[in-house]
Amino acid sequence: MPEAFTHTSLPGRIVLGPGSLDQVPDEADQLGISKVLLIATRSARDAADLLEVGLGDRFAGRIDEVRQHVPKERADQARAKASEVGATGLVAIGGGSAIGLAKAIALTSGLPIVAVPTTYAGSEMTPVWGETAEGEKTTGTDLVVLPKTVVYDPLLSRGLPLEVTAASVANAMAHCVEATWTPKADPITEVTAVEGVRALREGLLSVLAERTDLEARSNLLYGASLAGSALATAGTGLHHKLCHLLGGSYNLPHAETHAAVLPQVTRLNAGAVPRAKARLETALETDDLASGLFDLFAQAGVPTSLRELGLTEEQAREAAWKFAAKAPANPVPLDEDTVTEILLRAWAGERPTPAAAERPEGVTQ
Repeated sequence: MPEAFTHTSLPGRIVLGPGSLDQVPDEADQLGISKVLLIATRSARDAADLLEVGLGDRFAGRIDEVRQHVPKERADQARAKASEVGATGLVAIGGGSAIGLAKAIALTSGLPIVAVPTTYAGSEMTPVWGETAEGEKTTGTDLVVLPKTVVYDPLLSRGLPLEVTAASVANAMAHCVEATWTPKADPITEVTAVEGVRALREGLLSVLAERTDLEARSNLLYGASLAGSALATAGTGLHHKLCHLLGGSYNLPHAETHAAVLPQVTRLNAGAVPRAKARLETALETDDLASGLFDLFAQAGVPTSLRELGLTEEQAREAAWKFAAKAPANPVPLDEDTVTEILLRAWAGERPTPAAAERPEGVTQ
């Protein structure tokens, strides 16, 4: 019997299957959206063109210029656009940047969102929003930004380049792994996270063998959905807050930053959650979670060092100093030296060793 816990299941509707893009207009109707502001990333423009036609009279306007980390000026422009066209709802198609911009609009307007993800970021399943101003990324949680409906069409991600696919999967893996050690983690988020890791690993390896494998692409969307669900309930901790600092302050690419940092944070934290560690290792088919993540990312061609992403050693040390002053609750105590070690290892791309990931003395679960 598990220890006592509290778990909140978030509302939402999921539609998954090949060709489900065609269902978006009907999904908008179910939400009472009569004027749609369409938001699309560059890579999803062809699909957005089809969707614009499919929306017919519901189409009210479109935004194609989106950027990572949702710069405040873009968010303000998008809010003004929504007001200008009289939007009664939003459809965001593409990666996490498009969905993030839709969330920025919803945060101040309350407009419902239909999300159509084409990558595996998982943002579509969470009430987490983010906005960057003057090099600082601010994040928060508000149910008003949680998409009402998520439409997963594996046909839209079938041609996603391998490097983009692998980096996005690393991002989703981070959602799963961190959801097992945050202060709000519980047995349900743990089970969800473990199944997410299994599906993501299986899907990624299949896509590496055959990029257009439709079943594999469906598996990845399923895994991303689980990853987002786990994160939505468990919240974020050391790993995500480090990545948000690095992205907002040094403009590092979001998904690739996760790939470089996650194995190093896992090296520190996994031993503090031994049950989850063992379950995740089984799902990942590895003897050690931290090194297993590193090896999978390296096999998939994702950068495993922050240096490859353009961060300098001096910036890594600076980020550790900034972060240590407001470090979050963590199962292993944090100080500046500990954070510096994490970031310098991530900067250099050092492979974690199994011995380093053993459970700290005195830690129980």
